[in-house]
Amino acid sequence: MKHLKCALIEYGFWLYNLACLAWLMLRLGNLSLPLGLILAAPVLPAVILIPVKAALAQKIMGEPKVKRFWKYEAAFSIILSIVMAWVIVEIRPLDFLTKGANTSSILSGLFRPNTANLVPMLAALVETIYLALMATVLAIPFAFVLSFFAAKNLMYDSIPGRIAYIFIRTISTIFRSIEAIVWAIIFVVWVGIGPFAGMLALWIHSIAALIKLYSEQIENIDPGQVEAIKATGASTLQVWRYAVAPQILAPYLAFTIYRWDINVRMATIVGFVGGGGIGLALYQEQQMLSWRNVGLIMWLIALVVWIMDMFSGYIREKLVSN
Repeated sequence: MKHLKCALIEYGFWLYNLACLAWLMLRLGNLSLPLGLILAAPVLPAVILIPVKAALAQKIMGEPKVKRFWKYEAAFSIILSIVMAWVIVEIRPLDFLTKGANTSSILSGLFRPNTANLVPMLAALVETIYLALMATVLAIPFAFVLSFFAAKNLMYDSIPGRIAYIFIRTISTIFRSIEAIVWAIIFVVWVGIGPFAGMLALWIHSIAALIKLYSEQIENIDPGQVEAIKATGASTLQVWRYAVAPQILAPYLAFTIYRWDINVRMATIVGFVGGGGIGLALYQEQQMLSWRNVGLIMWLIALVVWIMDMFSGYIREKLVSN
């Protein structure tokens, strides 16, 4: 079975490399390789390298005394991936160095903010801060409870526990993989444009993110305390209450404050699609090409993010150290 895994890994590795080469040939030279060749050719290096113990897959599988050729395989794949990324992203250094004059009006506005609109923009900024706060606060109870079911060390002792673990982990991963801006689009249609839609978007994303952070903290607790409480005949809930909770409260608070910090930043992006707060004001001013107002908003956002970063960093340090 180990040899089969090794062969499949080596085949997949070279299939990726050959597919990249085929794409580059098509993109840069308008030359196409037959699909059959792309699928069949990776068998050759696998057949040649594995018997002589020179394959990257063997190094990945932890086999001893693998020859150094695997380093050249890895280097080739990394270089090829960088070239692929360069072409796909269409990186143009010359445009970057020569076309900066196109942004002169924007840069002028950024460094000459319109302070006459300071009061309404401060109101939108306050809305953003509290929008992020409510999203975080409302996410805490859901994430706190569900994190126990998403902790492998607590749930893998029984079949129902394993099912619950896999289900909660899968759902939270799916929800976390959908960016807050996408959730904002959904909730703007659902409840209308405004801060409520933005709060709901950040709330859903925060629950999924905090479940991951909280459950990983539970998985890193001292198992000795859990075993000691279990030895007294305590129920599952009592084990969670007296053995798990005391070990995780301080890190939980640190993670929660960090999440609020993230939500303040994300609220700006969510506002671009109608999620309220200063992000919505930024989008409106940008659409009207009011670059001085855009400059004011960006300086306010930068100031708040800096303050939140300093504040949350200080609080997290105190919580973790204590």
